[in-house]
Amino acid sequence: MKNTILSFFIPLFFISCSNSTDKKQKTDLTYFDVKGYFEKEATRLNKENPLINKTVSVNGATESKRIKIPDWKKELALFSDADMNRASWKGLFELKKSKDQELYSSDNEKVPVKEISVVYKNDEVFGLKVLIKNTNSLYTSIDTLTYYADSLYQVKKTQNIKLLSKKSYTITGSFQ
Repeated sequence: MKNTILSFFIPLFFISCSNSTDKKQKTDLTYFDVKGYFEKEATRLNKENPLINKTVSVNGATESKRIKIPDWKKELALFSDADMNRASWKGLFELKKSKDQELYSSDNEKVPVKEISVVYKNDEVFGLKVLIKNTNSLYTSIDTLTYYADSLYQVKKTQNIKLLSKKSYTITGSFQ
């Protein structure tokens, strides 16, 4: 009888702990939920399956194609990875708010996400712009990510590696 009771309550205890942890993580957001926003966008875009005019430019050489993106979560991964709500980054961003914009910025060396601008229109997210900078003694990389729902997304990257020439590329997706 005792084993039966324990076998019932032990799994119940672990299930209740994991559910409360998940709920706590979702509600303990210090800053705008970049990761959650792009997860919702990826789900929505996978359902709608829009036609995209995608242009890739590498050091000035450009190529364009009209395509349908098979996996929006993968396509928007760079945006999702700019999530400011990491536990180790808590308190490292400054917020400046206006009527239609939230600007998060950090000058902490350990945080590569330097700036995120969230633009609102009619109290809905209209667009996001993200600045990511990685620097060490041999390498500097600057990424500028721009997203406007159902309009455009763009990734601009410049890399400067010591003893090598500077490289830059831009990926632009325009919704049709």
